[in-house]
Amino acid sequence: MRQMVMTRLMLKGMRSPLDRTPASVGLAFENVAFKATDGVDIRGWFIPGAGAKTGGRGPAVVFVHGWLWNRLGNVSGKVPFVDRDVDFLPATRALHDAGYHVLLMDVSNHGESGSRLPITYGPWETRDYIGAINYLRSRPDVDSNRIGALGCSMGGNILLYGTPQCQPVKALLAIQPAVLPNFNRNFARQELGPLGPAMVKASDLLYVFLRAPLPSRHNPAIPARNLGKTIVQYVQGTGDPWGTMEDVEAMRAATPNALPLVKFPSAGRYEGYRYVNEAVSDVAAFFKAHL
Repeated sequence: MRQMVMTRLMLKGMRSPLDRTPASVGLAFENVAFKATDGVDIRGWFIPGAGAKTGGRGPAVVFVHGWLWNRLGNVSGKVPFVDRDVDFLPATRALHDAGYHVLLMDVSNHGESGSRLPITYGPWETRDYIGAINYLRSRPDVDSNRIGALGCSMGGNILLYGTPQCQPVKALLAIQPAVLPNFNRNFARQELGPLGPAMVKASDLLYVFLRAPLPSRHNPAIPARNLGKTIVQYVQGTGDPWGTMEDVEAMRAATPNALPLVKFPSAGRYEGYRYVNEAVSDVAAFFKAHL
């Protein structure tokens, strides 16, 4: 039964409800909708930067969330494994106060956005992200030459797969992206027991049937080679039991303009994601330096 639940979550995800808005931290926002490049409906919020001038154009940052999350981040206790709260609003507030527009979006199959099955953890979801970049470029208040992005986990993978296809994007902050077969093996062993990795490996057959990119061939270091002039900051938690420091180091090594890897002290996978909560000043400083 647990294997069936996990398989369903891996293929279809879940729709975590939106329990707040940016107004809860004193931010004005717009409800926005746009299309992914394949026509899927994507929903989100646009938060104008502080001091934005009428008729002026300012820099913008898009946040791309992880698996089973939504545009706000993650609320713990909603999934059949141990997780932690991850809140995008404090970093959104810091960027807003620094004069940056922020776009918070729901990836397909999550939140209020449309469906595209199965979840591929990067390759197909790039269509949502590229749609977001196109949307920002269509706005008269956004400087299309000063766009950056922040992604956690699957969101980090999405940035690495998608950015080479929608340049120029000036700066990326990728928090715990992962090589999917390695991540799945470690995750399945911990959550499903000794036979878990074999069960997850067999999921390739489902992806073949669905004509989707195979999890076993998923490696964000490959598209990272094509990031060109984009400045990339990678972050990896030191206590992550599912992703590996070596995999993220390999992504950094493949990236033409990567900064030194940030090794964030953590006791687990979700504690590593909390970089976006606990290092808010560093998040804002990165974009102020490179965007």
